[in-house]
Amino acid sequence: MPKNTVFTLCLLAMCTFGLKAQGAPCYGTRFPQEGTIVAGVQSYSLLSRYLEDDFGKVRSLQHFLLISYGLTDWLSLDLKGGAGNIKQRPTTQSEIDYTSSFSGGYGFRVKLYEDENNLKAVCGFQHISVHPKKIHVNSDIHEAILDDWQASLLVSKDIGKVTPYLGVKWSRVDYIHKMNDVRKRRMSDLTKSLGGVLGLDIPFNEKTYLNLEAHFFDEQAFSIALLYAI
Repeated sequence: MPKNTVFTLCLLAMCTFGLKAQGAPCYGTRFPQEGTIVAGVQSYSLLSRYLEDDFGKVRSLQHFLLISYGLTDWLSLDLKGGAGNIKQRPTTQSEIDYTSSFSGGYGFRVKLYEDENNLKAVCGFQHISVHPKKIHVNSDIHEAILDDWQASLLVSKDIGKVTPYLGVKWSRVDYIHKMNDVRKRRMSDLTKSLGGVLGLDIPFNEKTYLNLEAHFFDEQAFSIALLYAI
């Protein structure tokens, strides 16, 4: 099979899905080597995600400290911690705005393929959980949690000094809402769980690089991260 087949198939899949930006950041295809660490900071903005039935939509802004550890040269453990908010707009009511508090996440990436021309294929799983502060609306007490899961398949190819990557992903977001001790879980629209990923790694030197990433089709979101290989 030609070495660019996987890359071409992912590109065709992205064009089929259409361009609308989406879920938890995928981190890209750049790996820490075995026994080494990549650390940095990241901002992730979930601009819009529709919930099932008629429960409206959610959005969130999150800021993290990141750390990735190379368990092997082909397996990376990804951890993050920081703060995030939630804004939820019901279909027939005003938006509920939860102030930022703890947010964290974990995941892993597996390198499936790499050749001498720096063509790479990577699959991964990522999860983010956001726990903002509870708020009072009139006489009601509202609490919320946002859980974001995704599984992805990415392909990258170095072009000069930069590394663009693209891929496909499955994602799901749960909005867990508690009002006056009555707790309900609202899932994202499951008819819009598949999407695409478009990202770019821009190196400043051998150890420092900028990661930009946009997701599309099922929700609108983007992330930016500055990373350093320790």
